[in-house]
Amino acid sequence: MTQPPSRRFRRSPARSDADRTALLLTMLALLLPALALGCRASSTGEASGQALPLHWPVAPPPAIRSQAPLLWVALAAHLGPAPVAVSASSQETLLLEAGSGQLRLRDAAGQRWSGPRLVIGWRLLRMPRPLRWQRRVVGPFPSYESAERAAQRWGVSGLAIAHPRDWEVWAPADRPLPKAFASRLEQASVSQQWQPQLQRDGRRLALTGPLQIEAPGGLRWQGGVHRGPFRLQADALGRWTLVEQVALERYLEGVVPHEIGAGAPAEALAAQAVLARTWALRNQQRFRVDGYHLCADTQCQVYGDPRQASPAVREAIRRTRAQVLTWNGRPIQAVYHATNGGIAAGFDEAWGGEPLPYLRAAADGSPSFARRFAVPLQPLARLRSLLAEGGGAYGADHPRFRWRRWLKARRLVVLERGPSGRVLSLAIERVGAPRLVLERDAIRRQFPELPSTLFEPIAEGGDRWRLEGGGFGHGVGLSQAGALDLARRGWSVSRILAHYYPGTELMPLGSLAGDP
Repeated sequence: MTQPPSRRFRRSPARSDADRTALLLTMLALLLPALALGCRASSTGEASGQALPLHWPVAPPPAIRSQAPLLWVALAAHLGPAPVAVSASSQETLLLEAGSGQLRLRDAAGQRWSGPRLVIGWRLLRMPRPLRWQRRVVGPFPSYESAERAAQRWGVSGLAIAHPRDWEVWAPADRPLPKAFASRLEQASVSQQWQPQLQRDGRRLALTGPLQIEAPGGLRWQGGVHRGPFRLQADALGRWTLVEQVALERYLEGVVPHEIGAGAPAEALAAQAVLARTWALRNQQRFRVDGYHLCADTQCQVYGDPRQASPAVREAIRRTRAQVLTWNGRPIQAVYHATNGGIAAGFDEAWGGEPLPYLRAAADGSPSFARRFAVPLQPLARLRSLLAEGGGAYGADHPRFRWRRWLKARRLVVLERGPSGRVLSLAIERVGAPRLVLERDAIRRQFPELPSTLFEPIAEGGDRWRLEGGGFGHGVGLSQAGALDLARRGWSVSRILAHYYPGTELMPLGSLAGDP
Protein backbone atom coordinates (compact mmCIF):
# COMPACT_ATOMS: atom_id res chain seq x y z
CA MET A 1 0.00 0.00 0.00
CA THR A 2 1.32 3.45 -0.91
CA GLN A 3 1.49 5.66 2.13
CA PRO A 4 0.56 9.35 1.95
CA PRO A 5 3.12 11.95 3.04
CA SER A 6 3.58 11.81 6.79
CA ARG A 7 2.30 14.55 8.99
CA ARG A 8 4.88 16.67 10.75
CA PHE A 9 5.32 16.04 14.44
CA ARG A 10 3.35 18.47 16.56
CA ARG A 11 2.78 18.84 20.26
CA SER A 12 -0.66 19.50 21.64
CA PRO A 13 -0.84 23.21 22.42
CA ALA A 14 -2.56 22.55 25.73
CA ARG A 15 -2.60 19.21 27.47
CA SER A 16 -5.92 17.89 28.74
CA ASP A 17 -6.40 16.57 32.27
CA ALA A 18 -6.15 13.03 30.84
CA ASP A 19 -2.83 13.89 29.16
CA ARG A 20 -1.42 15.36 32.36
CA THR A 21 -2.59 12.38 34.40
CA ALA A 22 -1.07 9.87 31.96
CA LEU A 23 2.23 11.76 31.90
CA LEU A 24 2.33 11.89 35.70
CA LEU A 25 1.73 8.15 35.93
CA THR A 26 4.54 7.52 33.47
CA MET A 27 6.95 9.70 35.47
CA LEU A 28 5.97 7.92 38.66
CA ALA A 29 6.50 4.52 37.01
CA LEU A 30 10.03 5.55 36.01
CA LEU A 31 11.06 7.62 39.02
CA LEU A 32 9.27 5.84 41.87
CA PRO A 33 9.25 2.13 41.01
CA ALA A 34 9.18 1.14 44.66
CA LEU A 35 5.58 2.34 44.89
CA ALA A 36 4.31 -0.64 42.90
CA LEU A 37 1.08 -2.30 43.94
CA GLY A 38 1.40 -4.92 46.66
CA CYS A 39 4.79 -3.53 47.69
CA ARG A 40 6.09 -4.51 51.14
CA ALA A 41 9.37 -4.35 52.99
CA SER A 42 11.80 -7.00 51.79
CA SER A 43 13.00 -9.77 54.09
CA THR A 44 16.48 -9.26 52.64
CA GLY A 45 16.85 -6.04 54.66
CA GLU A 46 17.63 -3.32 52.14
CA ALA A 47 20.15 -0.83 53.50
CA SER A 48 17.89 2.06 52.56
CA GLY A 49 14.88 0.46 54.21
CA GLN A 50 12.95 0.99 50.99
CA ALA A 51 10.30 -1.58 50.19
CA LEU A 52 10.58 -3.74 47.07
CA PRO A 53 7.67 -4.16 44.65
CA LEU A 54 6.42 -7.50 43.38
CA HIS A 55 6.50 -6.40 39.76
CA TRP A 56 6.75 -3.49 37.36
CA PRO A 57 4.46 -0.65 38.47
CA VAL A 58 1.06 -0.90 36.79
CA ALA A 59 -2.10 1.09 37.48
CA PRO A 60 -5.17 -1.16 37.88
CA PRO A 61 -7.93 -0.93 35.27
CA PRO A 62 -10.96 1.20 36.08
CA ALA A 63 -13.76 -0.46 38.01
CA ILE A 64 -16.69 -1.64 35.91
CA ARG A 65 -19.79 0.35 36.78
CA SER A 66 -23.43 -0.66 36.53
CA GLN A 67 -24.15 2.28 34.26
CA ALA A 68 -22.49 2.02 30.81
CA PRO A 69 -20.10 -0.81 31.81
CA LEU A 70 -16.81 -0.72 29.90
CA LEU A 71 -14.32 -3.59 29.63
CA TRP A 72 -10.59 -3.37 28.96
CA VAL A 73 -9.81 -6.46 26.85
CA ALA A 74 -6.29 -7.44 25.82
CA LEU A 75 -6.11 -8.26 22.11
CA ALA A 76 -2.39 -9.08 22.40
CA ALA A 77 -0.19 -9.41 25.49
CA HIS A 78 3.55 -9.64 26.26
CA LEU A 79 4.53 -7.49 23.29
CA GLY A 80 8.06 -6.22 22.87
CA PRO A 81 11.32 -7.70 24.19
CA ALA A 82 11.67 -8.91 27.76
CA PRO A 83 12.95 -6.21 30.14
CA VAL A 84 16.12 -8.19 30.88
CA ALA A 85 17.19 -8.00 27.23
CA VAL A 86 20.48 -6.15 26.92
CA SER A 87 20.51 -5.50 23.17
CA ALA A 88 20.38 -1.82 22.25
CA SER A 89 17.85 -2.47 19.48
CA SER A 90 14.99 -4.79 18.67
CA GLN A 91 13.51 -5.93 15.36
CA GLU A 92 10.11 -6.72 16.88
CA THR A 93 7.31 -4.49 15.62
CA LEU A 94 3.58 -4.10 16.08
CA LEU A 95 1.62 -3.22 12.93
CA LEU A 96 -1.61 -1.29 13.45
CA GLU A 97 -3.74 -0.86 10.34
CA ALA A 98 -6.99 1.08 9.97
CA GLY A 99 -10.07 -0.69 8.68
CA SER A 100 -10.68 2.50 6.75
CA GLY A 101 -9.52 6.08 7.04
CA GLN A 102 -6.88 7.08 9.58
CA LEU A 103 -5.62 5.87 12.95
CA ARG A 104 -4.95 8.60 15.51
CA LEU A 105 -2.21 8.07 18.10
CA ARG A 106 -1.47 10.17 21.16
CA ASP A 107 1.21 9.35 23.72
CA ALA A 108 1.39 10.32 27.40
CA ALA A 109 3.55 13.35 26.58
CA GLY A 110 0.85 14.77 24.29
CA GLN A 111 2.53 13.92 20.97
CA ARG A 112 0.05 13.14 18.20
CA TRP A 113 0.36 11.22 14.95
CA SER A 114 -2.06 9.81 12.40
CA GLY A 115 -2.02 7.58 9.34
CA PRO A 116 -3.67 4.53 7.79
CA ARG A 117 -0.86 2.32 9.15
CA LEU A 118 1.24 2.78 12.28
CA VAL A 119 4.30 0.64 12.98
CA ILE A 120 5.38 0.51 16.61
CA GLY A 121 8.88 -0.69 17.47
CA TRP A 122 10.83 -0.67 20.72
CA ARG A 123 13.79 1.26 22.09
CA LEU A 124 15.85 0.55 25.19
CA LEU A 125 15.61 3.43 27.63
CA ARG A 126 17.83 3.88 30.68
CA MET A 127 15.74 4.53 33.77
CA PRO A 128 16.55 7.38 36.17
CA ARG A 129 16.67 4.82 38.96
CA PRO A 130 17.03 1.03 38.70
CA LEU A 131 13.91 -0.96 39.45
CA ARG A 132 14.46 -3.72 41.98
CA TRP A 133 11.68 -6.19 42.47
CA GLN A 134 11.31 -9.38 44.49
CA ARG A 135 8.47 -11.88 44.87
CA ARG A 136 7.67 -15.29 46.28
CA VAL A 137 6.04 -17.35 43.49
CA VAL A 138 3.71 -20.32 43.86
CA GLY A 139 2.76 -22.21 40.72
CA PRO A 140 2.38 -22.88 37.89
CA PHE A 141 -1.35 -23.63 37.98
CA PRO A 142 -3.41 -25.06 35.10
CA SER A 143 -6.11 -22.38 35.39
CA TYR A 144 -6.97 -19.07 36.96
CA GLU A 145 -9.51 -20.86 39.15
CA SER A 146 -6.81 -23.10 40.63
CA ALA A 147 -4.52 -20.13 41.22
CA GLU A 148 -7.38 -18.22 42.86
CA ARG A 149 -8.06 -21.15 45.18
CA ALA A 150 -4.37 -21.26 46.15
CA ALA A 151 -4.41 -17.54 46.87
CA GLN A 152 -7.49 -18.00 49.07
CA ARG A 153 -5.79 -20.83 50.97
CA TRP A 154 -2.66 -18.71 51.41
CA GLY A 155 -4.85 -16.02 52.91
CA VAL A 156 -2.25 -13.26 53.41
CA SER A 157 -2.25 -9.66 52.22
CA GLY A 158 -0.39 -8.34 49.19
CA LEU A 159 -1.03 -11.33 46.88
CA ALA A 160 -1.38 -11.03 43.11
CA ILE A 161 -2.49 -13.59 40.52
CA ALA A 162 -0.51 -13.34 37.29
CA HIS A 163 -0.20 -15.10 33.94
CA PRO A 164 3.37 -14.72 32.62
CA ARG A 165 3.14 -18.11 30.84
CA ASP A 166 1.01 -20.22 33.15
CA TRP A 167 -1.00 -18.98 36.11
CA GLU A 168 0.97 -18.07 39.24
CA VAL A 169 0.43 -16.49 42.65
CA TRP A 170 2.89 -13.74 43.64
CA ALA A 171 3.49 -12.55 47.19
CA PRO A 172 6.03 -10.50 49.17
CA ALA A 173 9.04 -12.62 50.09
CA ASP A 174 8.38 -12.39 53.82
CA ARG A 175 4.88 -13.90 53.74
CA PRO A 176 4.62 -17.29 55.50
CA LEU A 177 3.61 -20.20 53.26
CA PRO A 178 1.09 -22.95 54.06
CA LYS A 179 2.83 -26.28 54.62
CA ALA A 180 1.51 -27.86 51.42
CA PHE A 181 2.87 -25.06 49.20
CA ALA A 182 6.16 -25.10 47.34
CA SER A 183 7.54 -21.78 46.13
CA ARG A 184 10.49 -20.11 44.52
CA LEU A 185 12.03 -16.69 44.99
CA GLU A 186 12.30 -14.41 41.96
CA GLN A 187 14.16 -11.11 42.04
CA ALA A 188 15.95 -8.73 39.70
CA SER A 189 17.42 -5.28 39.39
CA VAL A 190 16.69 -3.61 36.05
CA SER A 191 18.15 -0.30 34.93
CA GLN A 192 16.71 -0.16 31.38
CA GLN A 193 13.21 -0.49 29.99
CA TRP A 194 11.89 -1.10 26.50
CA GLN A 195 9.71 1.81 25.43
CA PRO A 196 7.60 2.13 22.24
CA GLN A 197 8.74 4.14 19.28
CA LEU A 198 6.97 5.05 16.07
CA GLN A 199 8.73 3.86 12.91
CA ARG A 200 7.90 6.19 10.06
CA ASP A 201 9.65 7.08 6.79
CA GLY A 202 12.91 5.55 8.01
CA ARG A 203 12.79 7.46 11.29
CA ARG A 204 12.36 6.13 14.82
CA LEU A 205 10.36 8.56 16.92
CA ALA A 206 10.41 8.16 20.70
CA LEU A 207 7.02 7.72 22.39
CA THR A 208 6.00 7.83 26.03
CA GLY A 209 3.53 5.17 27.14
CA PRO A 210 0.72 4.56 27.59
CA LEU A 211 -0.38 5.23 24.02
CA GLN A 212 -3.98 6.14 23.18
CA ILE A 213 -5.16 4.98 19.74
CA GLU A 214 -8.44 5.95 18.12
CA ALA A 215 -9.75 4.22 15.01
CA PRO A 216 -12.86 5.91 13.56
CA GLY A 217 -12.89 3.33 10.76
CA GLY A 218 -11.89 0.45 13.02
CA LEU A 219 -8.60 -1.39 13.58
CA ARG A 220 -7.82 -4.49 11.54
CA TRP A 221 -6.89 -7.32 13.87
CA GLN A 222 -6.75 -11.12 13.52
CA GLY A 223 -8.87 -11.15 10.38
CA GLY A 224 -11.52 -8.79 11.77
CA VAL A 225 -12.05 -5.14 12.56
CA HIS A 226 -12.40 -3.75 16.09
CA ARG A 227 -13.85 -0.35 16.89
CA GLY A 228 -11.85 0.53 20.03
CA PRO A 229 -10.58 2.93 21.28
CA PHE A 230 -7.31 1.22 22.14
CA ARG A 231 -4.36 1.53 24.51
CA LEU A 232 -0.79 0.25 24.28
CA GLN A 233 0.32 0.00 27.89
CA ALA A 234 3.00 -1.61 30.03
CA ASP A 235 2.25 -4.76 32.06
CA ALA A 236 3.54 -6.26 35.29
CA LEU A 237 6.40 -7.99 33.43
CA GLY A 238 7.69 -4.75 31.93
CA ARG A 239 6.33 -5.68 28.51
CA TRP A 240 3.40 -4.23 26.59
CA THR A 241 -0.28 -5.03 25.95
CA LEU A 242 -2.66 -3.88 23.21
CA VAL A 243 -5.98 -3.27 24.96
CA GLU A 244 -9.39 -2.51 23.47
CA GLN A 245 -11.85 -0.49 25.52
CA VAL A 246 -15.21 -2.00 24.59
CA ALA A 247 -18.72 -1.61 25.97
CA LEU A 248 -20.00 -4.77 27.67
CA GLU A 249 -22.90 -5.39 25.29
CA ARG A 250 -20.68 -4.93 22.23
CA TYR A 251 -18.11 -7.28 23.80
CA LEU A 252 -20.83 -9.95 23.89
CA GLU A 253 -21.27 -9.61 20.12
CA GLY A 254 -17.64 -10.76 19.80
CA VAL A 255 -18.02 -13.61 22.32
CA VAL A 256 -21.38 -15.35 21.83
CA PRO A 257 -20.87 -16.56 18.22
CA HIS A 258 -17.35 -17.81 19.00
CA GLU A 259 -18.48 -19.70 22.09
CA ILE A 260 -21.73 -21.41 21.05
CA GLY A 261 -21.98 -20.71 17.30
CA ALA A 262 -23.95 -18.06 15.46
CA GLY A 263 -26.41 -20.63 14.12
CA ALA A 264 -27.58 -21.85 17.54
CA PRO A 265 -31.32 -21.74 18.39
CA ALA A 266 -32.54 -18.44 19.83
CA GLU A 267 -32.96 -19.66 23.42
CA ALA A 268 -29.48 -21.20 23.48
CA LEU A 269 -28.00 -17.95 22.13
CA ALA A 270 -29.84 -16.01 24.83
CA ALA A 271 -28.55 -18.35 27.55
CA GLN A 272 -25.00 -17.95 26.24
CA ALA A 273 -25.40 -14.15 26.20
CA VAL A 274 -26.47 -14.11 29.86
CA LEU A 275 -23.59 -16.37 30.86
CA ALA A 276 -20.97 -14.45 28.87
CA ARG A 277 -22.14 -11.19 30.47
CA THR A 278 -22.17 -12.73 33.95
CA TRP A 279 -18.78 -14.38 33.48
CA ALA A 280 -17.18 -11.12 32.35
CA LEU A 281 -18.45 -9.23 35.39
CA ARG A 282 -17.48 -11.99 37.83
CA ASN A 283 -13.96 -12.24 36.33
CA GLN A 284 -13.11 -8.57 35.84
CA GLN A 285 -10.18 -8.93 38.28
CA ARG A 286 -8.56 -11.70 36.23
CA PHE A 287 -5.74 -9.54 34.77
CA ARG A 288 -5.79 -6.72 37.30
CA VAL A 289 -2.06 -7.13 37.94
CA ASP A 290 -1.42 -6.25 34.26
CA GLY A 291 -3.76 -3.27 34.18
CA TYR A 292 -6.74 -4.68 32.24
CA HIS A 293 -9.80 -6.84 32.87
CA LEU A 294 -9.89 -9.76 30.43
CA CYS A 295 -8.00 -11.43 27.60
CA ALA A 296 -9.44 -12.43 24.22
CA ASP A 297 -8.45 -16.12 24.11
CA THR A 298 -9.38 -19.36 25.86
CA GLN A 299 -7.89 -18.21 29.17
CA CYS A 300 -10.99 -16.00 29.28
CA GLN A 301 -13.84 -16.06 26.77
CA VAL A 302 -12.91 -16.16 23.09
CA TYR A 303 -13.49 -12.65 21.73
CA GLY A 304 -13.37 -11.74 18.04
CA ASP A 305 -14.68 -9.09 15.66
CA PRO A 306 -18.09 -7.95 17.02
CA ARG A 307 -19.16 -6.93 13.50
CA GLN A 308 -19.38 -10.60 12.55
CA ALA A 309 -22.27 -11.23 14.96
CA SER A 310 -25.35 -12.46 13.09
CA PRO A 311 -28.77 -10.80 13.45
CA ALA A 312 -29.81 -13.74 15.66
CA VAL A 313 -26.84 -13.16 17.98
CA ARG A 314 -27.59 -9.44 18.21
CA GLU A 315 -31.23 -10.18 18.99
CA ALA A 316 -30.25 -12.63 21.77
CA ILE A 317 -28.03 -9.96 23.33
CA ARG A 318 -30.75 -7.32 22.96
CA ARG A 319 -33.39 -9.61 24.53
CA THR A 320 -31.23 -10.24 27.58
CA ARG A 321 -29.70 -6.76 27.79
CA ALA A 322 -28.06 -6.12 31.19
CA GLN A 323 -29.43 -9.43 32.57
CA VAL A 324 -27.04 -11.21 34.94
CA LEU A 325 -27.33 -14.60 36.65
CA THR A 326 -26.94 -14.14 40.40
CA TRP A 327 -26.74 -15.85 43.77
CA ASN A 328 -27.51 -13.69 46.80
CA GLY A 329 -27.50 -10.60 44.61
CA ARG A 330 -24.01 -11.12 43.16
CA PRO A 331 -22.87 -12.49 39.76
CA ILE A 332 -22.28 -16.23 39.91
CA GLN A 333 -19.33 -18.27 38.71
CA ALA A 334 -20.91 -18.57 35.26
CA VAL A 335 -18.61 -21.30 33.96
CA TYR A 336 -19.66 -23.37 30.95
CA HIS A 337 -18.14 -25.90 28.56
CA ALA A 338 -18.74 -27.80 25.32
CA THR A 339 -20.35 -31.05 26.57
CA ASN A 340 -20.51 -32.83 29.93
CA GLY A 341 -20.90 -36.32 28.51
CA GLY A 342 -24.25 -36.77 30.24
CA ILE A 343 -23.25 -35.83 33.77
CA ALA A 344 -22.36 -32.39 35.15
CA ALA A 345 -19.44 -31.92 37.54
CA GLY A 346 -19.43 -29.89 40.72
CA PHE A 347 -17.26 -26.77 40.94
CA ASP A 348 -15.10 -28.42 43.60
CA GLU A 349 -14.50 -31.44 41.35
CA ALA A 350 -12.89 -29.25 38.72
CA TRP A 351 -10.94 -26.81 40.91
CA GLY A 352 -11.20 -27.86 44.55
CA GLY A 353 -12.24 -25.61 47.39
CA GLU A 354 -15.69 -25.25 48.87
CA PRO A 355 -18.64 -26.54 46.81
CA LEU A 356 -20.94 -23.95 45.26
CA PRO A 357 -24.65 -24.64 45.84
CA TYR A 358 -25.61 -23.86 42.24
CA LEU A 359 -22.76 -25.88 40.65
CA ARG A 360 -23.28 -29.45 41.82
CA ALA A 361 -22.74 -32.84 40.19
CA ALA A 362 -25.92 -34.11 38.50
CA ALA A 363 -27.02 -36.34 35.64
CA ASP A 364 -27.90 -34.24 32.59
CA GLY A 365 -30.68 -35.98 30.74
CA SER A 366 -34.30 -37.05 30.71
CA PRO A 367 -36.00 -37.90 34.03
CA SER A 368 -35.45 -41.62 33.48
CA PHE A 369 -31.80 -41.00 32.58
CA ALA A 370 -31.35 -38.86 35.69
CA ARG A 371 -32.77 -41.65 37.88
CA ARG A 372 -30.50 -44.28 36.34
CA PHE A 373 -27.35 -42.20 36.76
CA ALA A 374 -28.02 -40.31 39.97
CA VAL A 375 -24.89 -39.07 41.73
CA PRO A 376 -22.64 -40.13 43.26
CA LEU A 377 -21.80 -42.25 40.25
CA GLN A 378 -20.41 -45.21 42.14
CA PRO A 379 -19.40 -48.01 42.00
CA LEU A 380 -17.23 -48.01 38.87
CA ALA A 381 -19.73 -50.24 37.08
CA ARG A 382 -22.21 -47.33 36.95
CA LEU A 383 -19.61 -45.12 35.24
CA ARG A 384 -18.92 -47.91 32.75
CA SER A 385 -22.64 -48.16 32.06
CA LEU A 386 -22.89 -44.41 31.48
CA LEU A 387 -19.94 -44.42 29.08
CA ALA A 388 -21.22 -47.49 27.25
CA GLU A 389 -24.80 -46.25 26.83
CA GLY A 390 -25.57 -42.60 27.43
CA GLY A 391 -28.99 -42.78 25.78
CA GLY A 392 -31.33 -40.14 27.13
CA ALA A 393 -28.58 -37.63 27.89
CA TYR A 394 -28.99 -34.07 26.67
CA GLY A 395 -26.56 -33.07 23.93
CA ALA A 396 -25.59 -36.64 23.04
CA ASP A 397 -25.03 -35.64 19.40
CA HIS A 398 -21.81 -33.74 20.21
CA PRO A 399 -18.78 -35.34 18.47
CA ARG A 400 -16.91 -35.65 21.79
CA PHE A 401 -19.87 -36.85 23.83
CA ARG A 402 -17.94 -40.15 23.80
CA TRP A 403 -14.28 -40.56 22.91
CA ARG A 404 -11.31 -42.91 23.08
CA ARG A 405 -7.65 -42.01 23.59
CA TRP A 406 -4.40 -43.90 24.22
CA LEU A 407 -1.55 -43.13 26.61
CA LYS A 408 1.78 -44.79 27.30
CA ALA A 409 2.64 -45.59 30.91
CA ARG A 410 3.82 -48.52 32.97
CA ARG A 411 0.80 -48.03 35.17
CA LEU A 412 -2.18 -45.66 35.44
CA VAL A 413 -4.03 -45.65 38.76
CA VAL A 414 -7.13 -43.62 39.55
CA LEU A 415 -6.66 -42.63 43.19
CA GLU A 416 -9.89 -40.67 43.62
CA ARG A 417 -13.08 -39.87 41.72
CA GLY A 418 -15.67 -37.18 42.32
CA PRO A 419 -19.44 -37.61 42.59
CA SER A 420 -19.79 -37.23 38.79
CA GLY A 421 -17.28 -40.03 38.22
CA ARG A 422 -14.55 -37.67 37.05
CA VAL A 423 -10.96 -38.41 37.97
CA LEU A 424 -9.79 -36.15 40.81
CA SER A 425 -6.40 -37.77 41.34
CA LEU A 426 -4.38 -39.87 38.88
CA ALA A 427 -1.05 -41.63 39.45
CA ILE A 428 1.23 -42.23 36.46
CA GLU A 429 4.18 -44.59 36.61
CA ARG A 430 6.68 -44.58 33.76
CA VAL A 431 9.92 -46.44 33.22
CA GLY A 432 12.90 -44.43 34.40
CA ALA A 433 10.77 -41.66 35.94
CA PRO A 434 9.42 -41.07 39.45
CA ARG A 435 5.74 -41.64 40.15
CA LEU A 436 3.69 -38.61 39.15
CA VAL A 437 0.40 -37.76 40.86
CA LEU A 438 -1.87 -35.27 39.10
CA GLU A 439 -4.98 -33.68 40.55
CA ARG A 440 -8.06 -32.17 38.91
CA ASP A 441 -7.30 -29.77 36.05
CA ALA A 442 -3.60 -30.62 36.22
CA ILE A 443 -4.50 -33.92 34.52
CA ARG A 444 -5.58 -32.25 31.29
CA ARG A 445 -2.71 -29.80 31.51
CA GLN A 446 -0.31 -32.76 31.54
CA PHE A 447 -2.28 -34.61 28.83
CA PRO A 448 -3.89 -31.97 26.59
CA GLU A 449 -5.06 -34.71 24.22
CA LEU A 450 -7.68 -35.74 26.81
CA PRO A 451 -11.00 -33.96 26.17
CA SER A 452 -12.10 -34.33 29.81
CA THR A 453 -11.39 -36.14 33.08
CA LEU A 454 -14.50 -38.33 32.75
CA PHE A 455 -12.77 -41.56 31.74
CA GLU A 456 -11.73 -45.06 32.69
CA PRO A 457 -8.16 -46.25 31.91
CA ILE A 458 -7.95 -49.82 30.57
CA ALA A 459 -4.64 -51.69 30.29
CA GLU A 460 -3.98 -53.14 26.82
CA GLY A 461 -0.65 -54.76 27.59
CA GLY A 462 2.88 -53.45 27.86
CA ASP A 463 2.84 -49.72 28.43
CA ARG A 464 -0.28 -49.07 26.33
CA TRP A 465 -3.47 -47.81 28.02
CA ARG A 466 -6.82 -47.14 26.38
CA LEU A 467 -8.96 -44.42 27.92
CA GLU A 468 -12.71 -44.68 27.41
CA GLY A 469 -14.22 -41.31 28.15
CA GLY A 470 -16.97 -38.78 27.64
CA GLY A 471 -17.42 -35.03 27.50
CA PHE A 472 -15.29 -32.10 26.39
CA GLY A 473 -14.19 -29.54 28.96
CA HIS A 474 -14.36 -29.30 32.75
CA GLY A 475 -18.02 -30.36 32.87
CA VAL A 476 -19.15 -27.61 35.29
CA GLY A 477 -22.21 -25.45 34.65
CA LEU A 478 -23.92 -25.20 31.29
CA SER A 479 -23.18 -27.81 28.66
CA GLN A 480 -23.37 -25.97 25.35
CA ALA A 481 -24.34 -29.18 23.57
CA GLY A 482 -27.04 -29.72 26.18
CA ALA A 483 -28.32 -26.16 25.84
CA LEU A 484 -28.57 -26.57 22.06
CA ASP A 485 -30.53 -29.80 22.56
CA LEU A 486 -32.87 -28.27 25.14
CA ALA A 487 -33.52 -25.19 23.00
CA ARG A 488 -34.51 -27.46 20.11
CA ARG A 489 -36.91 -29.21 22.51
CA GLY A 490 -38.61 -25.89 23.16
CA TRP A 491 -37.08 -24.95 26.51
CA SER A 492 -36.95 -21.24 27.32
CA VAL A 493 -33.77 -19.38 28.27
CA SER A 494 -34.86 -19.12 31.91
CA ARG A 495 -35.61 -22.84 32.09
CA ILE A 496 -32.23 -23.74 30.53
CA LEU A 497 -30.37 -21.54 33.01
CA ALA A 498 -32.36 -22.88 35.97
CA HIS A 499 -31.53 -26.44 34.86
CA TYR A 500 -27.77 -25.86 34.83
CA TYR A 501 -27.58 -23.33 37.71
CA PRO A 502 -30.37 -24.34 40.13
CA GLY A 503 -31.36 -21.72 42.69
CA THR A 504 -29.88 -18.77 40.81
CA GLU A 505 -31.83 -15.66 39.83
CA LEU A 506 -31.77 -13.43 36.76
CA MET A 507 -31.34 -9.78 37.77
CA PRO A 508 -30.76 -6.51 35.94
CA LEU A 509 -27.20 -5.25 36.17
CA GLY A 510 -28.35 -2.10 37.93
CA SER A 511 -29.99 -4.12 40.73
CA LEU A 512 -26.87 -5.97 41.87
CA ALA A 513 -25.63 -5.59 45.43
CA GLY A 514 -23.10 -2.78 44.89
CA ASP A 515 -20.99 -2.51 41.76
CA PRO A 516 -20.55 -5.81 39.87
